[in-house]
Amino acid sequence: MNVAQGDNSQVANDPKLRSWLESANAPDCDFPIQNLPFGVFSDRANASARVGVAIGDSIVDLAVLTKEGLLPHDAALFDRASLNAFIATGRAQWRALRTRLSALLQADNAELRDDAALRKRALIAQADARLHLPVEIPGYTDFYSSREHATNVGSMFRDPKNALLPNWLEIPIGYNGRASSVVVSGTQVMRPNGQIKLPDSERPVFAPCRKLDIELEMGFIVGVGSTLGDAVPCESAEDYIFGMVLLNDWSARDIQQWEYVPLGPFNSKGFATTISPWIVTLDALEPFRCQQPEQNPQPISYLRHSGEHAFDIHLEVDLRASGDAQAQTVSRTNFRYMYWSMAQQLAHHTSGGCNVRIGDLMGSGTISGPTPASWGSLLESTWNGQRPLQLASGQTRAFIQDGDELTLRGWCQGDGYRVGFGACAGTILPARETA
Repeated sequence: MNVAQGDNSQVANDPKLRSWLESANAPDCDFPIQNLPFGVFSDRANASARVGVAIGDSIVDLAVLTKEGLLPHDAALFDRASLNAFIATGRAQWRALRTRLSALLQADNAELRDDAALRKRALIAQADARLHLPVEIPGYTDFYSSREHATNVGSMFRDPKNALLPNWLEIPIGYNGRASSVVVSGTQVMRPNGQIKLPDSERPVFAPCRKLDIELEMGFIVGVGSTLGDAVPCESAEDYIFGMVLLNDWSARDIQQWEYVPLGPFNSKGFATTISPWIVTLDALEPFRCQQPEQNPQPISYLRHSGEHAFDIHLEVDLRASGDAQAQTVSRTNFRYMYWSMAQQLAHHTSGGCNVRIGDLMGSGTISGPTPASWGSLLESTWNGQRPLQLASGQTRAFIQDGDELTLRGWCQGDGYRVGFGACAGTILPARETA
């Protein structure tokens, strides 16, 4: 049985649960008691990065609670700057901790609620915290799994009647990215320089990117490693996933257009990839599982799985143009549109014997829906700059300009609560000067 899908009796997901921390009970709070995502933080009183869990407007310091004997784990797992050691303890321990935290934070549990001194040490205001990259990332792979996105791009640059290449409906297309340039939300991103081939020039120039773009994606964090030479079965692939994050795979479209033949993206994608700081577990997402789009033709046997493997995650992109006081939502879409599932991506990734390691990051690829308002990149929504966005302030945008801030948000909507991911944000800095 697929463990992640088979456990439907999780008390921690009960929609009726309420916390004694009132901020967690607000209907629009990303971090209610039904969520409890994991991250790494530091704060003004303690500059050491350590593991915490988000609840309402606060962060639970897991090392503090463990040292006090309230959690069934070794405090050394949490008194460190990444989640990798805790993730390595396995799914049973992930669940045990989440279940115990849920109990401690429930409205009728007095253990932590009525211990004012302990609460003061164990609960840190998110407003006073600095959030860090939550995992050490050994490897990063980016997929290309939205049929709508692939069709738009194929129509734009190739024959609209044959927008999808022959292999697209048979294989989860992906490429190996740069784990070293994955950064956490809030990190400023420098506009990249690169080779650009202008239409009226015989040779390329080396210059700042002129078509800087976002890619609205989700990412998953590998929670169980595999052995070199072994393949992860599609039916059980979700057992290898710890949780999910928002992901913005910034893209230099003009640099990419020149360099991607014949081996695909390189410098156009390697300058920065931003992820949200909180990892939402698959257990927290379980109530929002849904059916993925019909796959035709039926995948080859190693890519088949039964049951529901999509997730109903609402996604938005906000653009605050340089000089504007307010941001404007420029895209609304949903993760459920993805043609290839996370399980299929992981099964294919390992099908040739490639091993995965704890902390590996897998990007979904740009998530686009069926309408222009649901397209997940400016390349699509402006049709490669031909139809610039008209902003409420009067500014227009064909692609991202220096000083612009882009913010991705995502959440699953429950009955009176939401399971959210927080924000995945970045502001663009000017390119470095070239000789």
